[in-house]
Amino acid sequence: MTVNSPAGPTVGSPGPIKRWLPLGILLAVFCLIFAMGWHRLLSFKTIGLNYDTLKTFIDRNLAVSILAYIGLYAGIVALSLPGALFVTIAGGLLFGWVVGAPATVVGATLGATIVYFVAKTSLGETLAARAGPWLGKLRAGFQDNALSYLLFLRLVPAFPFVIVNLAAALLGVPFKTYVLATFFGIIPGTTAYSVAGAGLGSVIEVQNQLYKACLAKAPANPDVACPYTIDTSALVTRELVLAFALIGLVALIPPLVKKWRARHAAA
Repeated sequence: MTVNSPAGPTVGSPGPIKRWLPLGILLAVFCLIFAMGWHRLLSFKTIGLNYDTLKTFIDRNLAVSILAYIGLYAGIVALSLPGALFVTIAGGLLFGWVVGAPATVVGATLGATIVYFVAKTSLGETLAARAGPWLGKLRAGFQDNALSYLLFLRLVPAFPFVIVNLAAALLGVPFKTYVLATFFGIIPGTTAYSVAGAGLGSVIEVQNQLYKACLAKAPANPDVACPYTIDTSALVTRELVLAFALIGLVALIPPLVKKWRARHAAA
């Protein structure tokens, strides 16, 4: 007599622990960072008050500093922490844009790759099952011109980076296409903000002098009386966003031409 064994997981599919472990690790690290208040260190006040010390360390340990910066940026992107734009500007400030921009591009691509694998592993099947057939149609259309669409989404800063990461992973964008579109698509914006950051050295020095002079007066509430602020609103101008949008439209030309030819061929 044959005894039927209980049905187990499909061969080749990850078990629940292996499937949810990557997402669980990211969420645990995210909660730890906010619980300890480490996210508050991502500010111009932290960079400004330690500007000379950081510059001295970087000058003496350039290779280690670049690797640490890349790792920090990758972690910020992977955990979707607020402050990626600030860190991009800080990278240009501390390293200069010639070193800061490439290091930021590498760090952001690594972080986005982590998000891609976590989304594919932990979220892909669940969201695909709940979304229904419309996601399949969207996935097919996205895969047709994945490189062009992704380049457009990366080039135009109006689309949140983390949302683009998740959408690309859940819509089945091939890994190589994802990495290439991410790497090359973020180069223009990263370079622009790194160049802007490289010019903030004198601003930081002036702000440090004002801040220390204010503290010397021993105010009752220094956090309120002596705010440490660097105005970066002027760095993100309407003209800059428009320029990125126009560059992004160039990336959409190939799929538009392809659709136009297909329509005319059918006619």
